[in-house]
Amino acid sequence: MDEEHHIVATTPAPTEPRSRPQQTRSVLRDVAFLRLWAGTTASGLATWALPFVLGLAVLERELGAAGLGLVLAARTAGFLAAVAVGGVLADRHSRRAVVLWSALAAAAAAPLLAAGLGRSLLLMTAAAALAGAGQGACRPAFQALTAEVVDAGRRQQANAATTLAVRASTLAGPALTALLAAFTDVATLLLGIGLLWLVAALLPGRGSACGAPDADRPQRASLRAEFVDGIREARRHPWFLAGLAGLVAVIALGYSATSVALPLISRDRYGTEWVLAAAMTAYTVGALGGALVTARFRPRSQGWAAFAGLAAYGFAPLSLVLPVHPGVVVGAYAIAGIGIELFNVPWFTATQREVAPDKLARVSSLDFLVSYGLAPVGLALIAPAIEVFGATPVLGVCSAACFLVPAAAALVPTARHFGRPPAQPAG
Repeated sequence: MDEEHHIVATTPAPTEPRSRPQQTRSVLRDVAFLRLWAGTTASGLATWALPFVLGLAVLERELGAAGLGLVLAARTAGFLAAVAVGGVLADRHSRRAVVLWSALAAAAAAPLLAAGLGRSLLLMTAAAALAGAGQGACRPAFQALTAEVVDAGRRQQANAATTLAVRASTLAGPALTALLAAFTDVATLLLGIGLLWLVAALLPGRGSACGAPDADRPQRASLRAEFVDGIREARRHPWFLAGLAGLVAVIALGYSATSVALPLISRDRYGTEWVLAAAMTAYTVGALGGALVTARFRPRSQGWAAFAGLAAYGFAPLSLVLPVHPGVVVGAYAIAGIGIELFNVPWFTATQREVAPDKLARVSSLDFLVSYGLAPVGLALIAPAIEVFGATPVLGVCSAACFLVPAAAALVPTARHFGRPPAQPAG
């Protein structure tokens, strides 16, 4: 994700070494990480649960379909507005403090959503924007805090453990929420989401001295200046910019195309909703498997292996092009799920390792801006494209992009190892 050699580095290189001997003590026995892991998991579960619970409100006729779209759009807008600011604040101040206040803001939004349910769409929209802002501000802070809490040798295991928890929540969450909905109402479920955000706010501890201390972080005149400085840091790493390009192809084209086309094909081609449910479940199970593999998997060419995993998402839209057996579609989604975590976990770990510690949150915020910001854009463009050109050519183009763009990104300097090129000897 980066273009580098012609740019003069204006920030210090990471203070920690590229690699350390692997620690014998499991990260799962580290109390500081377990607190951070629990807080991150709670925030991830709360993030996932809100759209699902609001969907239940539509079923209960406490919220209309148009109102649901407005509320979810407000949440996305709040996220995008806050994620860049959160990255700057997490590099300028204590990452722990940013997690605390952003998660408390998201927690405060939950009772406001419950109060507006069935009464005030305006209140719900404002509360959703607040929830999204809290979510957006805490994401880069959580990423940077991991680098402070966990030493370099165990970060890939730590990132894999966090991904496993989030994926497991996504898999088990619908059944658990549906079970709770049988015994309580939607307003109570919304308050439960607020409690999850309180856990995310209060449980993580302070980071260690792995990152830059507050006193050593330069205070600049504006948030914009600091964010631009974070972009400069990102440009020092060619592999990072290349990875962002790969993510753009997979999220804006591949993911958006399958999100629109899979329900239609499941209904029209196979005549059942089972294919939709089975494919999405297979994707999550595959992602769980991918996270388990990456907890221990250390390929010699880590970047190339990660880009191959990212490109594997192309099998999902490809499986929808032709009228194949439903099992092929389910298998393709499982492969896509495995691949996405073969990319995600090394990607997060490399970012934490290679980026200057005092700019880590800002660089991470660029990742989240791409991941969350382009998904709605892709969805808005793919649906009309399918109506005009038909599903088959659109899915074919999107599948090709998923394969080709990560392959091209893998050819960028430093992409092979997700790291800086070795220093050239003087003279």
